[in-house]
Amino acid sequence: MKPLLKSFRIFLWPFAFLYRTGVAIRNFCYDKNIFKTSRFGLPIICVGNLSVGGTGKSPMVEYLVQLLQPEYQLATLSRGYKRRTQGYALANDNSTALDIGDEPMQFHVKYPEMAVAVGEKRVEAIPQLLHDKPDTDVIILDDAFQHRAIQAGLNILLTDYQ
Repeated sequence: MKPLLKSFRIFLWPFAFLYRTGVAIRNFCYDKNIFKTSRFGLPIICVGNLSVGGTGKSPMVEYLVQLLQPEYQLATLSRGYKRRTQGYALANDNSTALDIGDEPMQFHVKYPEMAVAVGEKRVEAIPQLLHDKPDTDVIILDDAFQHRAIQAGLNILLTDYQ
């Protein structure tokens, strides 16, 4: 290993240890029901990954939409990464990628009959989405594998193949 890389890894080790410890404590709290997991009375499919970006979450969401849309009223919910707004938003004809994020905008344009919503706090956004679109049968959460505050009926975990 190169000396600079080794020094960098040694420098970052305490931060990685603190992060790993924090995640372990958080998971323990969910496992022991100290932190509550919300259920919403309809199927929720969570699409996530273990690595950062580039694992095909959006194509998987599109595949699920194509598979399920003939039978069910679908909605997608994501954080709306890189958008300039905050809080809950439901895509409409006036929405832009700056309002809802580029991937939700892509879903809205490609599947205009499907509800597309964004919200950083998904556990708060789902009731708003169900209020706005009460006929929703299934919600697909994009990039929410680590989001344990919501009980997903199905978790789809993607990773890169090398």
